[in-house]
Parts: sequence; structure tokens; C-alpha cells
Amino acid sequence: MNFSQLSQAIQDYCETTEPSFIQNIPNFIQQAEERIYNSVQLPAIRKNVTGTISAGNSYLSLPSDYLAAFSVAVFTYGSPSSNYLYLLDKDVNFIRESFPASGYQAQPQYYAQFQPYVYLLGPTPDVNYGVELHYYYYPESIVTAGSSWVGDNFETVLLYGSLREAYLYLKGEQDLAQQYDQKYQESLGLLKILGDGKDRRDAYRSGQTRVPVP
Repeated sequence: MNFSQLSQAIQDYCETTEPSFIQNIPNFIQQAEERIYNSVQLPAIRKNVTGTISAGNSYLSLPSDYLAAFSVAVFTYGSPSSNYLYLLDKDVNFIRESFPASGYQAQPQYYAQFQPYVYLLGPTPDVNYGVELHYYYYPESIVTAGSSWVGDNFETVLLYGSLREAYLYLKGEQDLAQQYDQKYQESLGLLKILGDGKDRRDAYRSGQTRVPVP
């Protein structure tokens, strides 16, 4: 289902072509996408980037489309495939207490969310390291891209998620609003079985969502 098909389906289900409603359809869809991407850890919305962290700098800037971390690794230059060290996710308090001496520098072992788009590393890097970040991101909306992975592979969750937002805007009948929400929750549950179940296997690190599948 592409954007045009989704937009038309929303109009058909809600039985209205009122101009302000049609003008807000992109908002309904984007609100639904945001809810979906924050509910399921889909491999389809995961990226990989590499960069460099400098000696003496304990902060790592994150990409502008960052949503959540999947893994963070540092490596020494020369033979990165044999020198990877995957960092453990901690909080800022842990890192500050574990490495209170500002001058102490070594290969980083931990990372913490310091600001929305900044990690704090512990300990502070002693030399320049390569860094590889696997992260979840917000894909370009189907509104601007015309199509999306969710629209192509799991259109029901996007349709009912958008209808849920649209019907709230219309202040429609409560029983029908509940039906749309129920259909959305059902389709989201099926998507979680795929994204957090069938597409998820035993992982090296702990803390990943994993739902049982038949």
C-alpha cells in the first residue's frame, strides 16, 4: 500500500472528503508511523554507521535520525575485524562513579545516553578509535517517500493506526473508535511477532525485546 492508496482508504473508511480532514491525513499517517516505530524493533528500521572517537573526548555524537541503540562497538585501526569490543549500555551515574578521575583514559567499555543525540563513553578514550553503531532510526515517512517497508509488508497496522488517529480527529462514535483501536492492536501484535519474535534470535547482549513465537 503506497501513500495514495492509504490516503484514499482513510477517506473511504471515514466517509468524508471535508478539506480540513484531507489536509490532515499526512499528520494521521505520521502519528501512526511514530507509534509503530516506537512499539516494535523491526530489523527493517535498523542502520549501521562507522566513525571515529578521538583521544581525550568522552562524548560521541549520534545521527540526527537516531531512535535507539542496537549495539555500539569500538575498534583499533589496522585490523578492526579482530579488535572489536562491544560496549555495555549503562547510565551516566554508573560511568561518572566508575571513572571519577577526569584524567583517566583507556579503551572505552561502556556507553550511556547523555543527551538525546550524545553518548557518554567510559572510560575516556586514550587513543583514536573507530566506532561502529547499529541503531534503530525513523525511516522517511510514506507521506514524503510514497512507499515504506511497513506499507509494503504490513499495511494493516499502518491503515488501522492511521484510522485510529483520523477518527479521534473526527470525534466519531465511541464504539467505532474502539473497533479501530482493537484492529490496530491486533495488527500491531502480529507485527511484534514478526519484528520481536521471528526476526529475533539469541543475541550476544542482554536487554533486547524477544517475544515467544510458535
